[in-house]
Amino acid sequence: MTQPASPATGPVSAAGAAQPAMTHPCARCGAPVPLEVGLCERCNPLGLKDAASSQVHGTVFIAVGLAVVALAVIAHIAVAGIGPFSAAVTGMRESTTAGSIVATISLTNQGTSLGTATCRLTDPVDRGINHSEVVYSPRVAPGATVVFEHDTPFGSVDRPFNIACDGP
Repeated sequence: MTQPASPATGPVSAAGAAQPAMTHPCARCGAPVPLEVGLCERCNPLGLKDAASSQVHGTVFIAVGLAVVALAVIAHIAVAGIGPFSAAVTGMRESTTAGSIVATISLTNQGTSLGTATCRLTDPVDRGINHSEVVYSPRVAPGATVVFEHDTPFGSVDRPFNIACDGP
């Protein structure tokens, strides 16, 4: 059986020995303080109230929200002006790999910033997406055109691929 606790020592056991009170470290200096107190007497000599947990959590929530907004703005600024792109398949030939076709792609960056395009090559006969491939272009300067080749495992030299390119 335990007797009521005194604030300094904690509960007293049936044998009469005082059990130590439950404590945690002071938020500033690490000195042991009771669980219901955040700062020790030395760090908070006036006994001012601690910040409520809702205040602390609200501050963290606002900080995380502002960080997400800042990252979104930075990302938008980083990719602004890239594209739109116009692309065309200008040639098709047999590849050195059996059953593959090499497509020659001409890509123009109509934007105001240097960037790369993500293009999707599709076989015009295939109504699904069974025969399609995503191709990443080399970097294209604003207003410039680049021509590059891509090897695909489908298609025919007499049937040019459809191509659609987008920026970031």
